[in-house]
Amino acid sequence: MAIFTAFLENLRPRQWTKNLILFAGLIFAQKFTNPECVWRAFSGFSVFCLASGAVYIFNDIADVALDRVHPYKRFRPIASGRLPVKSAATLATIVLLVCLVVAWFLGPHFAAVTVAFFLWNGFYTRLLKKAVILDVVGIAFSFVLRAIASVAVLLPVAPNTTISKWLLLCTFFLSLFLGFCKRRNEMIQVQVNEGDSTRPALTAYSEPLLNVLIGFSFTITLLVYTLYTIWPRTVEHFHTSNLVLTVPFVVYGLGRYLFLVYKEGRGGRPHEILLNDMALQAAISGWIITIIVIIGLRP
Repeated sequence: MAIFTAFLENLRPRQWTKNLILFAGLIFAQKFTNPECVWRAFSGFSVFCLASGAVYIFNDIADVALDRVHPYKRFRPIASGRLPVKSAATLATIVLLVCLVVAWFLGPHFAAVTVAFFLWNGFYTRLLKKAVILDVVGIAFSFVLRAIASVAVLLPVAPNTTISKWLLLCTFFLSLFLGFCKRRNEMIQVQVNEGDSTRPALTAYSEPLLNVLIGFSFTITLLVYTLYTIWPRTVEHFHTSNLVLTVPFVVYGLGRYLFLVYKEGRGGRPHEILLNDMALQAAISGWIITIIVIIGLRP
């Protein structure tokens, strides 16, 4: 029982908020009043929650030596020894197989994206996470795959469903923004010595460089999203130009996050901020409600 409890902990359910993007297709394809599409979106969300949990476990197995000398990662189930590596690998493999079976029943397109998600994260763990800049780019692309999956899961019942390339770009740059904020927090919270880092890529970063990258990704995210709301194809698709009214929520949400990162030093765990900061929750809720109202009231 202790091993199973540790295994559930290592799935990191508090980080499953990262998979809320699986509802993007449902919202932007205007299928949120279709019960079957809603059920499929929730099913896709559940699959990716378990899939990301399995990825965390395989990643922790690969990083167990580094995690054991990390200030807080050493308390994780595998690093602390509460979850033996062999048991973790076996249980994670079972979860991976369950995800693939369920994904197949949800449709071949969704299954293909799920497989791509696993393969990409394996590539990230083995190679990309050790390379400066590419470590954050790799994470950002995994969120793009989640956004694509949000559409793929709806295709069997809504074959004409698509997602705008603008929204994929927004997902990518927003993920870069969050990733660079996290790296900055790690630079401050963890003492980094060349050749003795708990995250190899971190030795190549500097705080000034990360400040520039954060500012760049912040600006591009806001610019891309604003252009998306007023782009002629967007206006034509939704039959409204009112999506621009959602921009203030994005400005406040990104600005609030920057405040928490720079003034309160809370950039290390984005999922914790989402769960605990009421102001950020209000911004995201306001954005979602406004989106639904605007595109739901179109002629």
